[in-house]
Amino acid sequence: MSAVKEGDYDGIRDQVRKIMKQPGYDDGSAGPVLVRLAWHASGNFSLVEHTGGSNGAGMRFPPESVDPANAGLHHAISFCLPIQAANPWLSHADLWTLAGITAIEAMGGPKIPWEPGRTDYSTAEAAADHRGDISERLPDGALGADHIREIFGRMGFSDREIVALSGAHALGRCHEDRSGFEGQWVVNPIRFSNQYFKLLLRDIWKPREWSGPFQYEATVAGTKLMMLPTDMALVQDAKFKQWVEKYAADQDLFFKDFAMAFGKLIELGVDRDDTGFAQLVKKSAREGIPLDQTSRPSGGGCPFAGGQKRDAKL
Repeated sequence: MSAVKEGDYDGIRDQVRKIMKQPGYDDGSAGPVLVRLAWHASGNFSLVEHTGGSNGAGMRFPPESVDPANAGLHHAISFCLPIQAANPWLSHADLWTLAGITAIEAMGGPKIPWEPGRTDYSTAEAAADHRGDISERLPDGALGADHIREIFGRMGFSDREIVALSGAHALGRCHEDRSGFEGQWVVNPIRFSNQYFKLLLRDIWKPREWSGPFQYEATVAGTKLMMLPTDMALVQDAKFKQWVEKYAADQDLFFKDFAMAFGKLIELGVDRDDTGFAQLVKKSAREGIPLDQTSRPSGGGCPFAGGQKRDAKL
């Protein structure tokens, strides 16, 4: 991998698209696992303790690196290493989040707001001192609606945003040797679409009879698919289901809401100055409402000034 000029994030995006082609990996693409890396690096944020989030790239060190919820993400980190080695000016935290949103767009998904400026922890001790105990903050696929609201509510997400973010299950698959669950959610797991929601609404899902954890299964177009209990909770809960139905019927609406929700996710816990997109995300999280329904604070410049590097503190 060759170096690009410092600050050339479009050049980094080009390099991410190159590493996505992985013939020996799942479905020939690293795209879904890059999305999962960005998600898990960010989704341990807490509004209460104000710890966690993508800043620092804490997954390079224990206990995050050995957290069972992060099993398999060493593959994504390894795929990113050639880019990191060629461009040492780029933080791991910026690369992981940029790789995730670039992969979504490359797989047919929406363009997601992103700003550089995240910094990295220098040591495991620094990470532990700053982050504290962030265990058990990621979703458990075996649980239901109350658990989902607890996990995402801790980060300041509304029901609408929770369902939109769940649409990322249009990508990738579960692995029995990682989560215990096994299988893919949709027929084409390397194309971002609203197919996940359409499938959720079909009366085809039956409990799988096997020795692993409880999950649902169905066969569609000759392909065995699965859903987790957390997936089915989205149609069993009336407040969630209304958004499943809206996204199944309108892919443009899903793409718009997903872009805002994922942009919010990867910005949580990134302590920049209180201007622009960072300010809007903080306000959205505090109020627990979607970004596009959050009134813009007075002053602070353009909220979507992507590419403008404003360093975040640790």
